[in-house]
Amino acid sequence: MLLFFTLGLLIHFVFFASIFDIYFTSPLVHGMTPQFTPLPPPARRLVLFVADGLRADTLYELDENGTSRAPFIRNIIMHEGSWGISHTRVPTESRPGHVALIAGFYEDVSAVAKGWKENPVEFDSLFNESKYTWSWGSPDILPMFAKGASGDHVYTYSYDAKREDFGAQDATKLDTWVFDNVKDFFHHARNNQSLFSKINEEKIVFFLHLLGIDTNGHAHRPSSRDYKDNIKKVDDGVKEIVSMFNHFYGNDGKTTFIFTSDHGMTDWGSHGAGHPSETLTPLVTWGAGINYPQRVSAQQFDDSFLKEWRLENWKRLDVNQADIAPLMTSLIGVPFPLNSVGILPVDYLNNTDLFKAESMFTNAVQILEQFKVKMTQKKEVTLPFLFTPFKLLSDSKQFNILRKARSYIKHRKFDEVVSLCKELIHLALKGLSYYHTYDRFFLGINVVIGFVGWISYASLLIMKSHSNLIKAVSKEVKKPSHLLPCSFVAIGILVAFFLLIQACPWTYYVYGLLPVPIWYAVLRECQVIQDLVTSLLTYPLSHFVGYLLVFTLGIEVLVLSFFYRYMLTAGLTAFAVWPFLTRLWTRAKVTSLSWAFFSVLLAVFPLMPVVGRKPDISLVMGAGLLVLLLSLCVVTCLMKRKDSFRKEELLVHLLQVLSTVLSMYVVYSTQSSLLRKQGLPLMNQIISWATLASSLVVPLLSSPAVFQRLFSILLSLMSTYLLLSTGYEAVFPLVLSCLMFVWINIEQETLQQSGVCCKQKLTSIQFSYNTDITQFRQLYLDDIRRAFFLVFFLVTAFFGTGNIASINSFDLASVYCFLTVFSPFMMGALMMWKILIPFVLVMCAFEAVQLTTQLSSKSLFLIVLVISDIMALHFFFLVKDYGSWLDIGTSISHYVIVMSMTIFLVFLNGLAQLLTTKKLRLCGKPKSHFM
Repeated sequence: MLLFFTLGLLIHFVFFASIFDIYFTSPLVHGMTPQFTPLPPPARRLVLFVADGLRADTLYELDENGTSRAPFIRNIIMHEGSWGISHTRVPTESRPGHVALIAGFYEDVSAVAKGWKENPVEFDSLFNESKYTWSWGSPDILPMFAKGASGDHVYTYSYDAKREDFGAQDATKLDTWVFDNVKDFFHHARNNQSLFSKINEEKIVFFLHLLGIDTNGHAHRPSSRDYKDNIKKVDDGVKEIVSMFNHFYGNDGKTTFIFTSDHGMTDWGSHGAGHPSETLTPLVTWGAGINYPQRVSAQQFDDSFLKEWRLENWKRLDVNQADIAPLMTSLIGVPFPLNSVGILPVDYLNNTDLFKAESMFTNAVQILEQFKVKMTQKKEVTLPFLFTPFKLLSDSKQFNILRKARSYIKHRKFDEVVSLCKELIHLALKGLSYYHTYDRFFLGINVVIGFVGWISYASLLIMKSHSNLIKAVSKEVKKPSHLLPCSFVAIGILVAFFLLIQACPWTYYVYGLLPVPIWYAVLRECQVIQDLVTSLLTYPLSHFVGYLLVFTLGIEVLVLSFFYRYMLTAGLTAFAVWPFLTRLWTRAKVTSLSWAFFSVLLAVFPLMPVVGRKPDISLVMGAGLLVLLLSLCVVTCLMKRKDSFRKEELLVHLLQVLSTVLSMYVVYSTQSSLLRKQGLPLMNQIISWATLASSLVVPLLSSPAVFQRLFSILLSLMSTYLLLSTGYEAVFPLVLSCLMFVWINIEQETLQQSGVCCKQKLTSIQFSYNTDITQFRQLYLDDIRRAFFLVFFLVTAFFGTGNIASINSFDLASVYCFLTVFSPFMMGALMMWKILIPFVLVMCAFEAVQLTTQLSSKSLFLIVLVISDIMALHFFFLVKDYGSWLDIGTSISHYVIVMSMTIFLVFLNGLAQLLTTKKLRLCGKPKSHFM
């Protein structure tokens, strides 16, 4: 069995990794020739301001007094330049946004594995193509463009990472640092001949990354005075820098200024998903080569922003975020970034029609170069008779379009050139996507075949080893046939040879060959399959169809709950009614009523807004008081049982009560300190980390009796959960644990009702490693319901207080009791632990259910594995590669979540066993697990 679980874990890792090979591979190709516009550019230098985390509406709208928060930028819109909205893509994070702005492509999510800092694949960028680039700002953003640049011409000036403190007194200092250092730089350049000559070259870029707005948004929300005042500070700083540039270069009219943002921010201070407040960012441009404001009488857009912002008479020019990169390169005359997929927004340019046409032609050729390289690469590793080219853009069509465009330029039909080049770009981008996903069907088929085989094998193993369904298994030992293994060896050799002659990556061998041994193992159990079919044929058809429909309905509810959280409410409401439809109500009225009450109470949480939108520390305090009240009641009841409650256990419970009180104090104190902008107190930070570190150790000091141990685990984990909470979610683990306790009792009642075993008091049942294997029973049909309950409760733990598929459901404020300085890995780990705490509570309760129902953890776990794998297969078919980026990302994340849950179940099962069975002592000699 250990070998089975090890192989199962390995197989699930392969299935989990497959989605990244199929959907999350890097879109970049190499080997293209740099392309640049042959005509002289309008600007010698470009200044790029990126106000990190700035929403378009907050910048453009007027305040309550009818005045602009950014008067200088608004004056630019009305009198000097062009403006619009830059539409970002998911994920709306700093790194992907800056890569789209500066390199012109939408980076795949493999960068998240390196904390959005390091480059998983080196790429070309505007900075790399420039003569020189100087950049100032965050140490999280600047180094990735310097590292990817060839030679030594990209210079970075960053402040210390410790300055990125969400609890700092004044986050605007991050922006002030940038502005001050730029001014010092130019002052120093006047006295440094070498530097002076460099900054007077052409094709140079100055990049100012302004992080203060993002930091204030996370710490205080975008609706706060801090966020809005920071915009005013940035506006003043931009005004000073522009004035300084004009003065330094003698108003030569050769400087272009671009002001934009990498992403926006939700009302509750987070970003990462596809809400319009995150994907709509400002774009304001002025200076050399940029069109002046264009007065219009009417504009047609799907939104009503123009009227709200009182900008309906100034022409709005919207772009995709990646379009800004080719705009900047054309302005200073450097080659387009090699992997850019942006389309030059010619309406922003104030230049001759010839320049616009030539720039658009260069843009088209640059994207077409990527298409050609991608097609050549795929053609070289595919057998000629299997290769299917992209028919919409054949070689002859490419040649005809390019020839026609050149002819239009020669005959000065510039509008036709722009239109024709846009058509070529759209076809080339479609072709790039076609070849990027060329192997997707082949890989998907292999994964599905492997998945179905694994589910079949696990189901057969359940029937064969853990149930009484198959009673007449033939005991006759048949001589093993060599036909089956020889056939599968031949199939494996053919698959390997097919992949070898196509020079496929090694991962393709894994996906292609994995189904072979899985299906061999399935077909080896042909006798079991025959016996199973015979047994099912003797079963009443109506009963079989009824159970199958109920099982299918349950799976569908679980799947739909990933898209619609209220399906969890529907499921929990059905759970509440369940005891009243059976004989449980007549046997255990109090237990049935408790089950119904806590099921309905838990059903409320999926109907509430996701965590983070409306933080309320009073709810966290209320949850802490409920924990203290529950502790008092439980300890009082246990103290009355003098024969089984010891001073050592009382001391443990008192320590946990003290930990809860300290957690409440830290939450309140930290919130007050942050509101006063005094940062995170050191003592609060020490207490928080000490609480987290002890939360998995203190329960091991308590009694291994089921009730006492589960209660001790709840108290320890609740102390940590309070520190990680910002609102109503603090109550969630408490309600979930109460329902889990009733679940343990109600499962005892169901077994007693069926006559399988007698009910025992939970205070007398002991958790132990040394369980007598002879006490285990075979699986019954009702055990499928128990396994389904576990999966449902795990999904509820995921989605009960938010949608884990969307990163912005979880507020960074959750970790402020532990740290406020930006650290993506540490903050991510803390939020992941917050997510896992309800999981641990459910798994510990499941351990108790297995113990009290005398059921082998292996047998029940196998059913859980089959249910979750069926869900995973379901989501595999629901994965999209079309529609909005949010839809695509969400569909993929659902599959990843279910697969992660399956893999994590093994880890959580081991953690739950450790927490429930291990016993430590404060002093004296260690004792056995039994009292």
